[in-house]
Amino acid sequence: MKQKKLHNIKETGFKVPDNYFNNLEDVILSHAKLKKMSSDSGFKLPDDYFDTLEDSIIKKVSTKTPTKVIPLFRKRTLIYISGVAAAVLLLFNLSIFEKELTFDSLDIETVENYIISENIGSYEIATLLPEEDLLEENFIEYNNVEVEAVETYILNNIDVEDIFIE
Repeated sequence: MKQKKLHNIKETGFKVPDNYFNNLEDVILSHAKLKKMSSDSGFKLPDDYFDTLEDSIIKKVSTKTPTKVIPLFRKRTLIYISGVAAAVLLLFNLSIFEKELTFDSLDIETVENYIISENIGSYEIATLLPEEDLLEENFIEYNNVEVEAVETYILNNIDVEDIFIE
């Protein structure tokens, strides 16, 4: 304590306002009188109020007139809209807009892609052709084709992935 010189302190460091202790008794008595007066709030409930409260609320709720409910969609409007939708659907599904397809209207690439994607073999294609087209006489003219032209065609147009052995 001697190092911090605390033994030489003569004042506590607390200050009290002037004439504080002169008025203290009056302040305490006025608070006591106020508490005594405030014990009665001034509001009074009727006798058996909480016993009859539930019954009075139920009476008010049950005598309420029912409200009229207006539906968002009436049956008449719903039937009208569904009839229009069915008519539009039938219009698009009818064959009025369809064109008749012919063999000439097909692209060669479309047919090739279909044959490749469906894995149709040469035997299946042969069954679709008439026997006159498959005669040996139609394939005799192979002497006119040069071997180099065939090799060039194969190298330029056929991928290794397209060639498969069954």
